[in-house]
Amino acid sequence: MRQKMKFEKKKLARLIIILVSLATAILLIRLTGLNKYISIDNIELLQKFVADFGILAPLAYLGIWVLACILFLPGLPVTILGAFLFEPVFAIIYTSIGSTLGASSAFILGRYAARDLVTSLISNKEMLQKIDSGVEKHGWRMLIVTRMVPLFPFNLQNYIYGLTSMKLKVYAPLSWICMLPATVAYILAASSIYRGEGDLTQTFIYLGLAGVIFFILSLIPRLLKNRGYIQNEDDI
Repeated sequence: MRQKMKFEKKKLARLIIILVSLATAILLIRLTGLNKYISIDNIELLQKFVADFGILAPLAYLGIWVLACILFLPGLPVTILGAFLFEPVFAIIYTSIGSTLGASSAFILGRYAARDLVTSLISNKEMLQKIDSGVEKHGWRMLIVTRMVPLFPFNLQNYIYGLTSMKLKVYAPLSWICMLPATVAYILAASSIYRGEGDLTQTFIYLGLAGVIFFILSLIPRLLKNRGYIQNEDDI
């Protein structure tokens, strides 16, 4: 009985710490107005916001990625921001690290903030059941399917996978691998426009590489279907 009470106290303390952390993050975002910046329309404002951190700009950028994933903010503007702030190679590195850190943070919150709490916050229970059963049936392959085929919202996936039996040591590196091709494509496409001004050769090279990657990514749903991982959305 005493052991059970001790366990419950630890569980409650952990939950309180996580909720306080989330509340602090939300407060910081509201005080800085960062939530208003994260959109395609305000990309230049967001660029200035991060650039003002100087040599700490990469860390600020990684922090924005973590907050975006935890607080369900859109990821595409943050990816494009990376292309505007950094040279393509560094933009790809920082974006892939940031998106993986953000996805892993939400995964950890989903797992350790108590399953019942997170489940209550997810209105689409059918989506939770599909991913949960998919992990039981297909294991790590389910993560590849949902990462490469846009059936479920990215930010919601991160929390839901935390509720499944998948291990973080599998989730984090596999998410990084699955997200990397699209990251490269978006960074190259955005860089071709932002940094290729006056250099048509560079613009066409970046756009060409991005186009090839997008084309390959478009073939993945059919490949997964042919392999039997996807029959239709209801079977996932």
